Amino acid sequence: MRSRPQPPCVAGCWPPESSFVPSSDAAATNAPRVLPYGDQAFLVELATSHDVVMFTDALRDDAPAGVTELVPAARTVLVRHDLRGTAADALAGALAAIDFTSARSVAVDAHSALVTVDVRYDGEDLAVIARTCAITVDEVIRRHVSPLYRSAFCGFAPGFAYLTGLDPRLFVPRLDAPRGRVAAGSVAIASEYTGVYPNDMPGGWRILGHTNVVLWDLARPQPALLAPGTMVRFRAVDR
Repeated sequence: MRSRPQPPCVAGCWPPESSFVPSSDAAATNAPRVLPYGDQAFLVELATSHDVVMFTDALRDDAPAGVTELVPAARTVLVRHDLRGTAADALAGALAAIDFTSARSVAVDAHSALVTVDVRYDGEDLAVIARTCAITVDEVIRRHVSPLYRSAFCGFAPGFAYLTGLDPRLFVPRLDAPRGRVAAGSVAIASEYTGVYPNDMPGGWRILGHTNVVLWDLARPQPALLAPGTMVRFRAVDR
């Protein structure tokens, strides 16, 4: 029986080489690298999480014929299709040639929902983050609420969205040892991402605060509040 490929966010090995080989010019730039992922998908590798956002936007705005689904991850986009043979090879070429650098900027538009998340900035790691970043606690909060974030992809747990747009001054590493339990609604940061824990679970991100917003609810038509593409603002509240 043929094994089913693993999703791009958890796959531990690369798929076999594609019949489509990017040119040397493309390899020397930030051009996407297109790899086969079974017979009904391509895995597109990109250089940065921002490139993933821009590439996904470009595809959603003007997808080549045959594309049926997009699954963005940290540095990849899984592109599902319903093509075979030479048509699939042509699609691989079209994906590699997409000029995503001119795609629309990350902003609220007709394609994007905007969710405001009220946060009590009372997290157990807030003071440590301030010391690590050599700024005050108030400055940490200001820098966290200022940006407009985007849900780049979901992973780790149902409803957990990796939000891009974090102020680089707040880039901090994960904890050396994850906590055995992080409460649902914990607002946290790690590396270039911020996110909200949807349920009680283990976790190693540094906690800034807490929210009462429900991130994952199977009773909703769309269980994940922060689906990929959703824009997010954080707002500081007292309770």
